[in-house]
Amino acid sequence: MRIMIVTDQYPPMVGGVPTVTQGLAADFADRGHQVWVVAPSYGARDVNRIEHKVRVHRFSSFEWPTYGDLRIPFLPILPFRKLLKKADPDIIHIHSPVVLGNIAQIVAGGLRKPIIATNHFLPINMSRSLSSDPIIGKPFMYISYSYLVHFCNRCEYVTAPTNTALNLLYKHGLRAPAHVISNGVDLRRFKPGTPDGQLQQRFNLPLDRPLVLSVNRLSKEKRIDVLIDAAAKMTRDAHIAIASTGPYEAELRARVEQLGLKDRVTFLGFITDTDLAPLYRLAHVFAIPSEADLQSLATMEAMGCGLPVVAANAYALPELVHHEENGYLFERGNSVEMAHYLDTLVSDVELRKRMGAKSLEIIAKHDRELVLDQWEALYYRLASEFIEAKERKLRQRMARKYPGYIQPKSHRPRMVNSNKFALDQRFFVDE
Repeated sequence: MRIMIVTDQYPPMVGGVPTVTQGLAADFADRGHQVWVVAPSYGARDVNRIEHKVRVHRFSSFEWPTYGDLRIPFLPILPFRKLLKKADPDIIHIHSPVVLGNIAQIVAGGLRKPIIATNHFLPINMSRSLSSDPIIGKPFMYISYSYLVHFCNRCEYVTAPTNTALNLLYKHGLRAPAHVISNGVDLRRFKPGTPDGQLQQRFNLPLDRPLVLSVNRLSKEKRIDVLIDAAAKMTRDAHIAIASTGPYEAELRARVEQLGLKDRVTFLGFITDTDLAPLYRLAHVFAIPSEADLQSLATMEAMGCGLPVVAANAYALPELVHHEENGYLFERGNSVEMAHYLDTLVSDVELRKRMGAKSLEIIAKHDRELVLDQWEALYYRLASEFIEAKERKLRQRMARKYPGYIQPKSHRPRMVNSNKFALDQRFFVDE
């Protein structure tokens, strides 16, 4: 099958959407599909190359002023149309409803290509200051969702990674066919294992205390400041490791200095793919104070490694973290409550084991292979239905003009393995 993935967020940008889109592209290519990715470049030149068997086309761009590292392309309408005609994809999967997503929707409509849109976005992702402003916050949210839902309603199908994310779209007027499909996690890679002592030494992490790990982009809406404040209020002896990078890093480091926590908090910086799973295995508790996750990839990875989780009771996090089962949920922004739950877990080994086992049970249904099967089934179904609709219109038009006209043989997308990827209607129950 020929698949085109369109996204405004793609590595080397750090974050959940870049990780998800790159993972999907590489996994589909490994399954024998032809895959194209359309994304922004990191400069004034277009860049085309093959990455992990994926044809990646990057268009020149500039940095989004209110969200560090997010790139906005310079409206490459004609080059995109040329690429789309050359690639001739069976399906176009849009992960960003902004510049490239809009261009893809406009051009694909003219060339009669089916489009799936996946929503990863909250208005707070674009601007935390505007979203939380007491005067313009509500109008900003309304305008943002009006735009997002209008975009989604012009697609053949819409998905979201959680029920929370999909229900937000329904609440604001989504009418297009839609379903929940998890972002998924590779449970062959993210699984319990023996801690790597050499990695612990390399990161200069203490051996004599429980380790609380947080892996999240260092931007304001992820609320790592709440975790740092909680570290200052904890009564039990534990160490906090903060992984990843982002535009808020300097302010967070300054906060650690101000609170005198240099001996209790370590910033690990960007973590390579090689070190990521072993890093989770060093931890005893995973912490996520974020207020802007429609599904947290890092939380799923931590759960896959058997960790209990302390998370903010915000947006979709309660779909992964079940209070008092595989962790605890605290009121968003409440560092006192977060500190209490962290103290509870770091001081009780048996509780951590029991909650970690429950994490493994909950995360099993998000296994990456199951998710890829769902995507493939959806792609094949939509591509076939789109072709059938075009053929039906052609038959009707030709029958009116030429009575007795016989339709030529259909050219539907070839399935890699029709037994393995047979269309399963359970994947497509609209909620």
